Amino acid sequence: MERIPMVDLKEQYLQIQIELQQCILLCAEEGKYIQGSSVAAFEAALAGYTGMPHVISCGNGTDALQLAIMALNLPKGSKIIVPAFTFIAPVEVISFLGHEPVFVDIDPTDFNTTLEFIQSVYTSDVRAIIVVHLFGLPCKDIDKIYAFCEEKNIALIEDNAQSLGAEKMITRKSIITTSFFPTKNLGAMGDGGAVLCNDTQLAATIRKLATHGQSEKYTHDIVGINSRLETLQAAILLVKLNYLDFYNKQKKKNALYYQNRLQGIKEIQLPPFSATPIFHAYTIKVPAGKRNALAEFLKQNGIASTVNYPIPAYRQSAYLQNIYLANTENACASALSIPIYPEITEPQLDYICNTILKFFDSE
Repeated sequence: MERIPMVDLKEQYLQIQIELQQCILLCAEEGKYIQGSSVAAFEAALAGYTGMPHVISCGNGTDALQLAIMALNLPKGSKIIVPAFTFIAPVEVISFLGHEPVFVDIDPTDFNTTLEFIQSVYTSDVRAIIVVHLFGLPCKDIDKIYAFCEEKNIALIEDNAQSLGAEKMITRKSIITTSFFPTKNLGAMGDGGAVLCNDTQLAATIRKLATHGQSEKYTHDIVGINSRLETLQAAILLVKLNYLDFYNKQKKKNALYYQNRLQGIKEIQLPPFSATPIFHAYTIKVPAGKRNALAEFLKQNGIASTVNYPIPAYRQSAYLQNIYLANTENACASALSIPIYPEITEPQLDYICNTILKFFDSE
C-alpha cells in the first residue's frame, strides 16, 4: 500500500482537470487578475449556495475574521469570548486589533463550545463572541448562543472555515467567516476567504474595509486593509463550488466507514455522527498516553495523521493566561485526525482501519 496522505489535492485536480484548465485560460484571456468578472460571479454563487445575501471575498480566512471584528467598531480593549481549542487565527486577530480574548472551554464530544461554557465566562464587558464550527461539526448550541447574544446585545461571529456546506445560514444575523485554504472542503489553488452576512449596511462597511477603507477610488473614509480574492482563485472556486456537496457527501460516506469499523475499539472516542456534520476532518480521541504512539505507528505504516491542536491557546507564549480548561486540555492531549479526503479509496480506508485495529490489538 502506497503512502496515504491527509489530503490528495493532485487527485482532486485530475478529476476536474479540464474544467479547471478552461477557467484558468479564460482568466488569462480576460487579463483582469484583480477584481475580474469571476470574483463577483463567485460571490453571487456562494450567496446563492449559503442563503446569505451578502458575500465579501477577501485574501484568506484570517483576513475574513479581521474584517468581521473591524466592522463591529468595538472600543479598544474589548473582551471577546473565543474557544481555547481552535486554530489560532481568531485569537490572533482579537489580539492584533487590540482586544482581549476570553477563553472558553469546549464540549468533550464534538470539540465545540456550548452556551453553558459561554455563560460561565461571560461578564458585562464582553462585546462579542466567536463560535468556531470545528472539524466540520457545526456547534449544536449555535441557535441558543445566538439568542444569548441577542439578549445581551453583543455581536456573534461564526468561524465557518471548516464547516462550509454543513448547514444553510440564512436564518441568523451573525457575521460568518470562511476560508478557502487549499485543504478546506472548498479549497482554492492558493488562498482566499470570505465574510457573509445578512445586513446590507454591515456588508458595505466590510467591503469598504477590505479595499483600503475606500468608498470610491482614492477616497478613503475609514482605516481599512488590502485584502482581495484574486480573480484566478475566484474562477477556480466557482468551478469547485459545483462539487462541494459531492465532496461533503463523500467525506461523510468515509466517516461512516470509519464509524462502522472502529466503533468496537473501547479505548478511542469517535466523533458524533448525525445528519449535520460534513467532516472537514475525522478526529478521534485517543488516551493521552497512546495518541502520539498511534500517530507514530500510522506513520511507520505509511499513513499520515495530524494532531489538531496540541497546545491550548492560553498556553501559547503570545497569548498566555493563567487558566485551566479541562476539556480543552484533554482534547489537546488526545485528539488525532486521520485521512478522510473525498478521493480516498475503500481499500485505503480498510488499510487505515486495519492498522489502527492492529495497534490496539498489540497493546
